[in-house]
Amino acid sequence: MKNLINIQSILAFSIGLTGTLILASSCSEKTVDSKEVAENENVDKLTADDQTIVVIDNDSGVKFLMDAAEMQLEEISLGKLAQKKGTASDVKELGKMMEADHTQSFTEISALAQSKAVSIPTSVTEDSKDVYTKLEEKTGNDFDKTYSEMMVEHHEDAIDLFEKASTDSEDPAIKTWANSKLPGLKTHLDHAKACKEKRKDAL
Repeated sequence: MKNLINIQSILAFSIGLTGTLILASSCSEKTVDSKEVAENENVDKLTADDQTIVVIDNDSGVKFLMDAAEMQLEEISLGKLAQKKGTASDVKELGKMMEADHTQSFTEISALAQSKAVSIPTSVTEDSKDVYTKLEEKTGNDFDKTYSEMMVEHHEDAIDLFEKASTDSEDPAIKTWANSKLPGLKTHLDHAKACKEKRKDAL
């Protein structure tokens, strides 16, 4: 059956994550990362028994869902910060848009992942916390400029990720969802570029 995970894919996925688990266990003082927890849960599901069926075609489907979820959580977090620390009205509005739209997207991807029996990050990852901290240190126009530039970069990356999933994914549900989010991501990019352009003239 097409949706049955290939045993070799399972083994490769499991072996690849073994290194991650070893590294994580060696840093016992560090907070457990939400993405690592999801990865471990997915390995447990895939290797539970020989008859485990997960309605995805391969590990790239799992990876997309996890990466996309991580992205939503990061943009929600940064959007809230922009509303709090932004000095320009357009930057605050951009942050408000990011929080609202990415919260909706996270709700959708959570339901999609659940339907595929795939675990995804449910809280901001360590990498995203680092990004947040770096931005939080900025003030005034420097904050507005950095956030605007960050949103342009993030949404260019997001569009690349979602376009790839919308064309390359063999899972119809993932393909459809990824394609449905592209117009919104492109709108976000346009707004972020406009904010970035305005910052050039700001003192």
